Amino acid sequence: MSQQTFGFVEPPDDPRVEVIASGAGRVYVGTCGWSYKDWIGPFYPHGTKAADMLPYYAERFPAVEIDATYYRIPSVATFAGMAERTPAAFRFSVKLPGSLTHLPVEDGLGVHDDARVFREALEPLHGSGKLAAVLAQFPYSFHPGAATEAYLGALRGALADLPMVCEFRSREWQRPATLRLLEEIGAGWCNVDEPHFKELLHPSSDVVGPLAYVRFHGRNAKQWWTGDSAERYDYAYAPEELVPWTQRVGEMAAAAPQTLVFFNNHRFGKAVKSAELFAALLSPR
Repeated sequence: MSQQTFGFVEPPDDPRVEVIASGAGRVYVGTCGWSYKDWIGPFYPHGTKAADMLPYYAERFPAVEIDATYYRIPSVATFAGMAERTPAAFRFSVKLPGSLTHLPVEDGLGVHDDARVFREALEPLHGSGKLAAVLAQFPYSFHPGAATEAYLGALRGALADLPMVCEFRSREWQRPATLRLLEEIGAGWCNVDEPHFKELLHPSSDVVGPLAYVRFHGRNAKQWWTGDSAERYDYAYAPEELVPWTQRVGEMAAAAPQTLVFFNNHRFGKAVKSAELFAALLSPR
């Protein structure tokens, strides 16, 4: 697939972006979200206001994944403010609304007006060159089949000028046929680290197109199926758990000009510490 088909944005020069081997692509390490009250103290200085969190974060990390868009689509003005309050080299990944990814198959799948609204709202990030990707995260109930595969193509078509990455929860998708499908429609694959259940994806270093992607959800197996979002992602990675991923990310960086790595274990700022640790582990490579 061509970079034009994926809507790929060339990586900028940024000292915070890892270059882990000569000739390899650039690796952005950041977190899933930045606006958490329980990060005040562990990460943000006491007294930090919500409006000051993104500029503070952007001084320390080269990219962030916006997950709040799953619940509602922000206004054009909101995205414009994000673009204005971050450095020129900063990059965003934006999760698609749940209304576009969490649909009951039995009700019939169809791309509705939220795709247009979402695309229009993203124009400040896209126009400024700061949009690295949009993330389509599908639930465990989304399984391979004629209807769901057709929907992937329709959704990709509705956002054709944006670089899209798909994250699947069901391990049924983790097969060569899925990678071929994503290549055909011009979408990337999301590698994940999460609890080691047989039903979930196992660690991988797959790359489709010019953009590689990894999400670290933590390994809180006890709370994965029953806990809320705070409990599920309350997990601190140990160095030995991250070391194998340096090899995988190295393989991704050798295959793609840009790799995005985001930590979603956000409870009490653990994602920040994990992201800093992982970046440090990558640096000697």
